[in-house]
Amino acid sequence: MTADASRDGPDGPGADGTDSGAEEDGAAAPATIDPRRIDREAAARGGVYALLATLFDEPDESLYARIADGRVDATCRDLVDATGLAVDPPDLTVDDDHETLCARFNDLFTVGYAEYEDRTDGSLDSEGPAVSLYETSYRPEASWNDVNLDLARAYDYFGLEVDQSARDNHDYLPYQLEFAGYLARREAESSADAARARLDLHDRHLHVVAGGLADRMAEERGTGLYGELAAFLDRFVTADQAALADRFEGGDAR
Repeated sequence: MTADASRDGPDGPGADGTDSGAEEDGAAAPATIDPRRIDREAAARGGVYALLATLFDEPDESLYARIADGRVDATCRDLVDATGLAVDPPDLTVDDDHETLCARFNDLFTVGYAEYEDRTDGSLDSEGPAVSLYETSYRPEASWNDVNLDLARAYDYFGLEVDQSARDNHDYLPYQLEFAGYLARREAESSADAARARLDLHDRHLHVVAGGLADRMAEERGTGLYGELAAFLDRFVTADQAALADRFEGGDAR
């Protein structure tokens, strides 16, 4: 997910250009940011979302090295501790080697299934991977177009767009996590509008996919690191949504 530098975003500071992929919109960013005015809890929540967005992808060798030596686990614990949310951190340590962890990711999230139902006419019985990373998989009552158009409008409002060369579905979980992290970092720079937008993202989208993913992963065996991530994501989204609802609406929005 990248910033659209060709257009001005809404008033307020842009993202901070972290590894999550949501880059700074120079047209909207202030010249300087007073570190004394940074909301450190919001910044930490942004860091958690950025980390989750990175981890819900097949790990390259660099990421695997940081997971294997415990750096990712330590970073996550430090970030969660700084969020101000009463959420237990996940255990992100692994015994898997790189190849095994990649295979676990692919078996859960990318490898589909297909077999011939009737070899006389060539018809196929096929289905997607064991666990979906797309919100619409957990919303049978909603149309694919409605969900993705709503998210596209939200991304566009903040001057963001998805990488069309990779995946074009706006409901892809890592994109939503990148967006939540971007909004939290803008909130950390004193943007109340960004905090309200994150609550809206939770209410309309993120809590659905987080809860659906956690339930689906609980039905699978041998999920390892990704089972930990899914359960933690659901806990963290629930706590963040409730905190924002208390702030803006005086109660739990869920």
